[in-house]
Amino acid sequence: MHALLIVAAAAVAVTAAARSTWSPCGVSMLATVTPLAERGRGHRYRSTAAWFIAGGTLGGATLGLVMAALALGVRAASASTVALAIVACAVAILAAASDTRLGGFRLPFHSRQVNERWLDQFRPWVYGAGFGWQIGAGLVTYIKTAALYLMMVLAALTASPAVALAIGALFGLTRGLAVLLGRGITSPAALAAFHRRFTDAGPVVLAVVVACELALAVAFAAAVSLWIALALVLLGGAVTLGGRARRRTPEAAKARSSSGVTTAVPRISR
Repeated sequence: MHALLIVAAAAVAVTAAARSTWSPCGVSMLATVTPLAERGRGHRYRSTAAWFIAGGTLGGATLGLVMAALALGVRAASASTVALAIVACAVAILAAASDTRLGGFRLPFHSRQVNERWLDQFRPWVYGAGFGWQIGAGLVTYIKTAALYLMMVLAALTASPAVALAIGALFGLTRGLAVLLGRGITSPAALAAFHRRFTDAGPVVLAVVVACELALAVAFAAAVSLWIALALVLLGGAVTLGGRARRRTPEAAKARSSSGVTTAVPRISR
């Protein structure tokens, strides 16, 4: 069970960090820390990006300290393997339900972004590392996916402070490395083209995150009972088929055809 929890926490850390890049704050970073933008401010992109990645890793490690404290609590509780599996399975199901907005359900989120005034007030290493730390810390800025909460729970359930700290650092590093996605943005046309592709990839990344959450729910359910795991698979299949049937109804098709969506690159704000 311990090995499964570690692997699961690491997988969720990477997927949660990747999905978080599609938050307004993450998208803003990909429009702000680019070769084009840094050149306009008279700074070097590589240096700012390096500080951003370092700050992201440190921010993730800060979150890791919180998870390490929770892991100490789990260790002190001496919970059984079955209890750990049940908790992990339940939280994975909740995370998947929240990310798919199943029945309108959604876990608590907040929408704070970093302060764009830093770009004019501070040196590149300050806003690079500062923005990176805030994004890497996970809970400080806009929360895009419930997988973040799942990661925290799984890291705590390992009952290992060292593992929990490493999971947090992995999350922060992955979030920080996202800044490299914009390394080819050297012109306004490249910026617009990148964000069109980036927006199109959002639903795919979300599907990967939800698939990871559901797979972990089944895996932890199997650790308790194969029958429970089978029931989860059947239930998930029924919900998926039901969702597809609803999307194919004439009313849903009419609603989609009459709705318009405008995508814009958000600015960084308070």
